[in-house]
Amino acid sequence: MTHDMKSSPASLCGDRERERCLITTMGRFAPLLFGCSTVTFIFSIFILFSPLPLAPSIPKQLHVDDDHHHSTIPIIKPHQNDERCDLFKGRWVRDEKGSGYNNWSCRSIPESKNCFKHGRKDDEFVKWRWKPKGCHLPRFDAATFFTLLQGKKLAFVGDSVSRNHMESLLCLLSQEEAPKDIYKDSEDRFRTWYFPRHDFTLMILWSKFLVEAEERMNNGTASGVYDLYLDKIDKSWEEKVAGVDYAIFSNAHWFFRPIYLHNNGKLIGCVYCNDEGVEEVGVGGALRMAFRAAFQYMNGCEKCKGVVTLLRTFSPAHFENGTWNSGGSCSRTSPLDEREIKLGSFERELGNIQLEEMERAKREGGMKGIKFGALDVTTAMLMRPDGHPGAHWDNKWMQGYNDCVHWCLPGPIDAWNDILLAVLVREVR
Repeated sequence: MTHDMKSSPASLCGDRERERCLITTMGRFAPLLFGCSTVTFIFSIFILFSPLPLAPSIPKQLHVDDDHHHSTIPIIKPHQNDERCDLFKGRWVRDEKGSGYNNWSCRSIPESKNCFKHGRKDDEFVKWRWKPKGCHLPRFDAATFFTLLQGKKLAFVGDSVSRNHMESLLCLLSQEEAPKDIYKDSEDRFRTWYFPRHDFTLMILWSKFLVEAEERMNNGTASGVYDLYLDKIDKSWEEKVAGVDYAIFSNAHWFFRPIYLHNNGKLIGCVYCNDEGVEEVGVGGALRMAFRAAFQYMNGCEKCKGVVTLLRTFSPAHFENGTWNSGGSCSRTSPLDEREIKLGSFERELGNIQLEEMERAKREGGMKGIKFGALDVTTAMLMRPDGHPGAHWDNKWMQGYNDCVHWCLPGPIDAWNDILLAVLVREVR
């Protein structure tokens, strides 16, 4: 399998890792284990192997901030629209509780995201939570999530960052119930997990561009140049999405390469091509066309009726002092302040393009009762250059390269699922 990073200045490939749990914290328990009686020993083992059995209950309410007091709005109430509360604008604030899991309690963390196993020493990057403007966002609560999605199927549709999001959700949910790994394709790009007690299914449907794509070959060698066919949806997700209840679409990093765009048999534009007579539409233009095609398909898909379509916006990379293949790295250990990011940046522009296409689809679908929603994580993640694996990943296939695209598990990506739960109960249920 070709690694994404080999063919893209902005992305890395999907995972081939063998999932293993890293027992990094066992040493701290040794005195307790060897000094206890048999009964205490058995109870300790129960505590260690149970998914956070003593975790505190999480409030299932969204609190809207006023200057000096709080009024409570039930997060479960559908279609609640308080203009003072914006989930997608805010700042990162300290949270000493850290993550709801670690690489001891979550056994499915892939090698490439297991930053602590691969030598990351600092843990400050997990001690921040996303604080939206005008409201307090509750921490993710697996029990609430399962209650809302009992008997449902949720699919992530997109690239390896989409899978990264799914892996975070999988870890958070596994603290409530251990899932069954029921499907994996030969390249480990399509996975399905099942939670039998809650009859909930979680899937990743791999897609580089959301639409049909073909890589050009030069004498039998992959060129890194792609032809995209905007009138044809990628069958890898098209054939499966009709069977789910929620589909979260995301993509962008594969668009940072030479691309030729076709529609109804005609070449209509390109990215990084410099061909005479062919319009250069840029990464943003190509991204817009692909998302428009995908959302139009969801709006017109008769067998997809009832599927709630969500967009997760662009997640920026943070290479500094070079690009992915020229020594670029990401070694920061704390978030940026909201004043340190550029809201007019190219990354924010890509997120806005995706949101515009989602809103277009939402207007069209609303007349037919089709639901769309968004998880706009772009601004929040612009502030988190500290959350990437960097050099701390299983890079045996790409020695010397830093991963400043994906996110450590646990890490700031877990906030995406705080937002996901809030969006599910506020906007689309």
